[in-house]
Amino acid sequence: MKLGLNQFLTPFRIIILSYIIAMGLFSILLYLPISHQTGVNLSFSEALFTSVSAVSVTGLTVVNVSETYSYVGIFFLALAIQLGGIGIMTLGTFVWMLFGRKIILSQRMLIMVDQNQNSFSGLVNLMRGILFVALIIELIGALILGTYYIRYFDTVGEAYYQGAFAALSAFTNAGFDITGQSLIPFANDYYVQLVTILLIFAGAIGFPVLLEVREYFSKENPNFKFSLFTKITTTTYFVVFLIGVIGIWLLELGHFYEGLAWHQQLFYSLFNSATARSGGLATMDVSELSIATLLFISGLMIIGASPSSVGGGIRTTTLAVMFLTIWSFASGKTDVKVFGREIHPEDRQKAFIVLSVFILLLFSAVILIAAFESRNNIPLMAIIFETASAFGTCGLSMGITADLGFASQCVLMVLMFIGRVGLVAFLFSIRRKETKSHYKYPTERIIIG
Repeated sequence: MKLGLNQFLTPFRIIILSYIIAMGLFSILLYLPISHQTGVNLSFSEALFTSVSAVSVTGLTVVNVSETYSYVGIFFLALAIQLGGIGIMTLGTFVWMLFGRKIILSQRMLIMVDQNQNSFSGLVNLMRGILFVALIIELIGALILGTYYIRYFDTVGEAYYQGAFAALSAFTNAGFDITGQSLIPFANDYYVQLVTILLIFAGAIGFPVLLEVREYFSKENPNFKFSLFTKITTTTYFVVFLIGVIGIWLLELGHFYEGLAWHQQLFYSLFNSATARSGGLATMDVSELSIATLLFISGLMIIGASPSSVGGGIRTTTLAVMFLTIWSFASGKTDVKVFGREIHPEDRQKAFIVLSVFILLLFSAVILIAAFESRNNIPLMAIIFETASAFGTCGLSMGITADLGFASQCVLMVLMFIGRVGLVAFLFSIRRKETKSHYKYPTERIIIG
């Protein structure tokens, strides 16, 4: 029995089980009366949805956070966001090191899965670096925003409270807010928007990238070179960001942007492109955008952030490898080369598997929600936008989440969960043990396309 249990509980399944337990635990904590404001009645399903959204750092909500939760509830919510943002194994590793415990092989396996790494090399240092960098960035963000927020709030304490939560939410790309209106009150405050965009970038670019940048500027290793991962993910991230800015601006010129000053158009485009990659915060009601722009933003949410980051989606490397493979095929090449390196065939296969499964699950979710809500006359565009937001762990919403039935909300919760643990980890968790075939059939070609 013990052997059978060990075989069943693979590292991928243990990680997934850990996130399920965390979501269940925080749903109970958020459901406690001490977590609510006086006179607020919160159902367990609402607490569960909030917990799943927080641990998956998505930001979709069925309640108004600022009007529903007490300071204790906000603390539990922030803890859930922090846990989901930097990963369960990062905090677990910190606790193990705090008590002087040695990180054994099985625990290193879990770290590797949780952070989407390919080798055991330097995992403990990676965890230590992630925790240090994350807390430092959040602290700096909290101090900058908190100090600036003094002009907006009645007391210094409230200003730093709001600033700390805003910095945490932006860096972890959680999309939650305690203003009750996201960042709409700061729609014309470009300083707040720029700081928030930088925090979103820092969280979504990928922890390995941040650690390599830190090593580069530390000058400890004079022969240091950026890895292929950092080159690909950084290039792809900012190219997609610029395409997002230009695309949103062009699509909204004759719609929402009509009559706005150039600087307002610029910052709406900058912020929407940045937040659509998994940030989830908003400086406007996105339902006011045109259908073309909403579809375009849905595409940005599907792309998402970088691997080993706080964001979801198919990830930047998946997009890059997919396009590089297509370009190589169109050029008549059998291999894929970039930045003086060759992409491993297994990584090319993974990229197309991730994209295919993502689209299949997203399409299935849209059909299910449309079927569940057939009597509620919810626009198809809103359903597509909401499912893309959930699966990409973004959190942008057209305001329909609270109006959906529990069955539809369950679909969104499943999407948020898979989006957080990652499609590769999810697929490996349901994958059977790899076995070698003792025989082969004759190979035959078939027509493709």
